[in-house]
Amino acid sequence: MSNRSPIPLAVVLALLLSGPGLRAQTAQEELALKRKVDRQFQAAAAEFDAGHFAEAAAQLEAVLPHVPKSFEVHELLGLSYASLAQDAKAIDHLEAAVRLKPDSAEFRTNLAVSLAHAGKNVAAVEQFRKAVSIAPDDYSANHDLGELHILMGKIAEAQPFLEKAQAIKPNYENGYDLAQADLAAGRLAEARTLVQSLIQEKDAGELHNLLAQIEEKDGKYVAAVNEFDKAAHMDPSEENLFDWGTELLLHRTNEPATDVFREGSRRFPDSPRLLIGLGMSYYTRGMYEEAVKALLAAADLGVTDPRCYLFLSKAYDSSPNQAEDVIQRFKRYAEFEPGNALAQYYYAMSLWKGKRQEDATLELSLVESLLKRSIALDGSNAEAHLQLGSLYADQHKYQDSIPEFVRALELNPNLPDAHYRLGTDYVHVGKKAEAQAEFAVYQKQRADHLAEVDKERAAVQQFVYSSKAASTAKP
Repeated sequence: MSNRSPIPLAVVLALLLSGPGLRAQTAQEELALKRKVDRQFQAAAAEFDAGHFAEAAAQLEAVLPHVPKSFEVHELLGLSYASLAQDAKAIDHLEAAVRLKPDSAEFRTNLAVSLAHAGKNVAAVEQFRKAVSIAPDDYSANHDLGELHILMGKIAEAQPFLEKAQAIKPNYENGYDLAQADLAAGRLAEARTLVQSLIQEKDAGELHNLLAQIEEKDGKYVAAVNEFDKAAHMDPSEENLFDWGTELLLHRTNEPATDVFREGSRRFPDSPRLLIGLGMSYYTRGMYEEAVKALLAAADLGVTDPRCYLFLSKAYDSSPNQAEDVIQRFKRYAEFEPGNALAQYYYAMSLWKGKRQEDATLELSLVESLLKRSIALDGSNAEAHLQLGSLYADQHKYQDSIPEFVRALELNPNLPDAHYRLGTDYVHVGKKAEAQAEFAVYQKQRADHLAEVDKERAAVQQFVYSSKAASTAKP
């Protein structure tokens, strides 16, 4: 919000005298009333400047009936209510001020800020744009409009306004926002140059973090790691430690990533994403039991965070020793998210895998029901069809298992296990030629491990990018 400019006394007197509410019977009475209203207005302005917004609003409400068409009174009253977070009242008076003085960029900017604060972003953008058209060299209008576009996720639209604001009045806050916009728009050279110049002005951890993101996007991994390292050492915040750890994890520097996530989780024990990162780093190092423990702790902090359960299911596949604890977490997730197909799938698989280790006579009806429910919610999950087919095949129900395997391969032909299981079922039903074809595909796919490596890397990348998207952007 732009700062309120001091109101010259002569202007105030002229405004008050022009108000239709002044209807004194004599010149002396008129002068006395004018002086009284003037004192009230100046007292309200003093209260506002002192940060006593409720008192200022009360004074101005007393003044307003005498000067209902004073744009200065409406403006100051609107600012007072805005400072009290009474958005509806603030907007009413700021709109009145704009109607009375439509050519004021400052008034329109203040109205736009209140509209944005009330969540009326479209109307706020309209007012900001009008302010910029009235005063194209007004820093506040350009900066605030650019910032609002960033908060709305319209980075490309934010960039020119932030660039204009930086040209009008170079400063750290706007420069940081502009560098973010340049990064999002792929203007990496411009973003790097700007951040490096800001570092000369103020060497801050958040700038090294931003520079690291620029280097990462430019494919300069070593430079990115070094900058994330600097950011985390200058400011060991949850965000900086997470970003450093995930950068190491993305590029398979797994042992250092574990060290970073372990330290991050010690400092911030209530951070689900640091615990997920720790679990993932253990998983990539083959430390499955440690991975399960970290991911169980993450699940207790972020009960409905789908990223946690994806990697918990992977780690659990390789370490079923904590079956009961894992099953309880997946059961809770499925109960919290009854309409989530993956939640039902994970619960089914954890139950099936865990109980099979303990009891070969497990009643499979619940597992079957959960898999069917998952498919009903989302029939595009090839793994769910594969597992349901496997469940039927284990019970020698080949007339039910074969269609599930076929459907799984229609959805994803690159499932070696589905080809193998389908080939095995074809043998059982006497379709030897079809079986040989499936076994041949299976052998070819099993020989190629690159796809699995790429799949795991893609899962890590998805976790990193979704975590960063979910974090709050710097305003």
